[in-house]
Amino acid sequence: MILLPAIDILEGKAVRLARGEFDQRTEYDTDPVDAARRWVAAGARALHVVDLDGARSGAPVNLEQVERIVREVDVPVQFGGGLRSTVSVRKALAAGADRVVLGTAAYTDQEFLDDAIATWRARIVVAVDVRGGQVSVSGWTEEIDLKPEDVIERMQQRGVSTFAYTSVDRDGMLGGIDLDEVRRISGAVRGHFLYSGGIGSVEDLQALRALRLVNLTGVISGKALYEGRFTVADGQAALASR
Repeated sequence: MILLPAIDILEGKAVRLARGEFDQRTEYDTDPVDAARRWVAAGARALHVVDLDGARSGAPVNLEQVERIVREVDVPVQFGGGLRSTVSVRKALAAGADRVVLGTAAYTDQEFLDDAIATWRARIVVAVDVRGGQVSVSGWTEEIDLKPEDVIERMQQRGVSTFAYTSVDRDGMLGGIDLDEVRRISGAVRGHFLYSGGIGSVEDLQALRALRLVNLTGVISGKALYEGRFTVADGQAALASR
């Protein structure tokens, strides 16, 4: 299991939102590349980059920032935000993204999802962002009347094998993890998944590791790293220890 530092880009800056609310943001770096360099220098083995402007507008806005990050670091970059067409996915991959995270369009455009899986199967991750027990889309502004387990099952039937699960209610709050929720999602995933939301300490990471879930392959952390709750090295050590 690896730790993926999150770099969320809004209006050209690296920020973190609280519970996915755009009016509750904290700015950390005026240049997202500075954050990328810092996390990789600290030992990050991969990065999770989100185009918040793209998530809100429906099309990528910060691909130039992705290109700059990819040029500056030598680890895989996972990218999402506004990827709602085949053209946008191609542009994201051309910008250097190792994998792309699909959200809204994976739920609303069946043909797009099928084409993406057929073309880039191993490079496609589907986001399952959950607010109030329901899947949230369109930049976390709308909820779908489906439980995450049902969504995951439907996506798996279409060929999706990797998911990025976020507890939006806990995201950016540093308040800890609902381990029962993580176990439940693990039981629904036949492939692999990444988890994010609520991580505030090394102890949270150790608790995730102690679950011994073979399909949980990574943890995305943002605010806890920016706020110095733990270092990348300490976080990675907690996830790797037995």
